[in-house]
Amino acid sequence: MTGDLLETADRLWRGEIGIEDRFPFAAGGEHVEVADRTLFVASFANVSTFATDEGLLLVDTGAVFVASSVHEVIRGWSDDPLHTAVYSHGHVDHVFGVPVFEQEGRGPARVIAHEAMPARFRRYVLTAGFNSWINRRQFGVDQLEWPTEYRYPDVTYRDTLTVELGGETFELHHARGETDDHTWTWVPGRKVLCTGDFVIWASPNAGNPQKVQRYPSEWATALREMASLGAEVLLPGHGLPIVGADRIRQTLTDTAALLEHIHDETVRMMNDGARLDDIVHAVRAPEHLIERPYLRPVYDDPEFIIHNVWRLYGGWFDGNPATLKPASETELARELATLAGGPRVLAERARVLAGEGNLRLAAHLAETAALADPENATLHEIRAEVYEARVRAEPALMAKGIYGWAARESRARLSPGSTDPSR
Repeated sequence: MTGDLLETADRLWRGEIGIEDRFPFAAGGEHVEVADRTLFVASFANVSTFATDEGLLLVDTGAVFVASSVHEVIRGWSDDPLHTAVYSHGHVDHVFGVPVFEQEGRGPARVIAHEAMPARFRRYVLTAGFNSWINRRQFGVDQLEWPTEYRYPDVTYRDTLTVELGGETFELHHARGETDDHTWTWVPGRKVLCTGDFVIWASPNAGNPQKVQRYPSEWATALREMASLGAEVLLPGHGLPIVGADRIRQTLTDTAALLEHIHDETVRMMNDGARLDDIVHAVRAPEHLIERPYLRPVYDDPEFIIHNVWRLYGGWFDGNPATLKPASETELARELATLAGGPRVLAERARVLAGEGNLRLAAHLAETAALADPENATLHEIRAEVYEARVRAEPALMAKGIYGWAARESRARLSPGSTDPSR
């Protein structure tokens, strides 16, 4: 691959093509040399390769299902042994490529990561079943199985670590952001910045509704520190390279500003005594920021970040006293259906609301109707219609995944022999 990848990145940044045309989580294996002896491999999670006089250093190593193809791309560029791999964080799309290199029989590589990463891997083993379910919903892959074997780091660090390799310096910095074990890497001699998932060519993944705590304020602080470095090439965890100091600075500071706005407005309302529901329906991401081609909400949704800020500072109670020790959802649904004149009334009203574009309220009514009479095929037909409409209306993959899963649950009830994804 020649400079075509950089040309595409340039067109994306200038808005000539939309991020929907080059989704940042696509696994293509395209690659380009972005600086002297520096290869960028565009994958489901990107891999950055630095050739040095002592061997290769990788920042991230790929997901399990693309590790072999990433290895093949790198081997087409260099036959140098893998000396060191840096994990930007422990998400499974970033940490499965090292064994493929070690199978070459040229000795073990050195893996470096933040000190919190081994605990993450242990948690993944403990909750493998749960992680299978939530990622099936998120990505729409019904048979996904969560891995339980990991290549643990050989070297860990706490705050910063300087790695000298082949006469060059690689500066590792820890900051909490999408994860608690995140590392960003600065290569001053090449003016290359590897951000990991601090930058993903989408609205920051700081609110994922099915995953553990994220840290938007610390994330923003890290981005501003990166922006001060004068990097000339930015290699993100997902999406394409960004070339040029001005563009890099703008991308980093815009992303920081988005996170800071949502964080600060949420905290302000918490301090004023607002409920979570009040905040969710009042705080909005600045329109001029989410319109940036590198901040479009195509994966996470800025609204979800509010929930993570609340959870970080306020725990799980949402401020509504009825939800502190609630009735079961089924019991409540049956009572509301009785008061309304039956579940069918609720479902038909949901269909009307959906037709009017009020999909949030329609989903509440359709869900209540199906909970009140879960074996009723008509109710599941309407429930499926409502959630399919929500899939079409939502830009964020995470929301699409959850709504699509719900629609498939109901469609499975309507088609004998179909497989319910929740079973």
